[in-house]
Amino acid sequence: MPTIAIISQKGGAGKTTLALHLAAAAQASGRVALVVDTDPQATASQWASWRGEAPPEVIDSPPPRLSAKIAAARTQGAEVIVIDTPPHADSAARAAVEVADLVLIPCRPSAFDLSAIQTTAKLVQLLRRPAFVVFTAGPPNAPRVYQEAGELVDSFGTPPCPVLLPDRAAYRHASAEGRTVMESEPAGKAAEEVRELYKWTCRQLDMPAPRFRKGSR
Repeated sequence: MPTIAIISQKGGAGKTTLALHLAAAAQASGRVALVVDTDPQATASQWASWRGEAPPEVIDSPPPRLSAKIAAARTQGAEVIVIDTPPHADSAARAAVEVADLVLIPCRPSAFDLSAIQTTAKLVQLLRRPAFVVFTAGPPNAPRVYQEAGELVDSFGTPPCPVLLPDRAAYRHASAEGRTVMESEPAGKAAEEVRELYKWTCRQLDMPAPRFRKGSR
């Protein structure tokens, strides 16, 4: 079953939000999802503690143990594994890319964030992993901004994902409650964007098109 690494050398790119929501979308489609938190700040693990027993499960792992933890998780039934990584940590990013079937690079469509993509792009190219940039936390209605940002990251060798996750208050409200936007606002724009992103991710991994459970639409 696939492993998806969420990496970016830039802080504040939305890695944890992306990792948690992708895993939650997988869970909502009937898959057993797992988030592996390699960030010492343990934001994903904190979110999981707020949720109590509700899936997806979140476990932590130091980078040197990542491969072994993923192997163990697969034997225990994990079907979709999403790795959340810290910023400014080459060893963690490299370990995540090495075990990944797909790499997603969250990025705000701003000059500083776009410039920082180059380091991450070189890493995924060195390790020959399929990778896409997912634009996050930008303005909801700015097609020219995303078009220009997409052309730039494409020139780095990391094509843009066609699905955007723009800045929406729904993410902040849901996170504060230990929930996802699919749970707090299932009919909202943020929830629909996450579902579309997961559908697109499944296509990249040659997985069957997901069918979301009733109540998660």
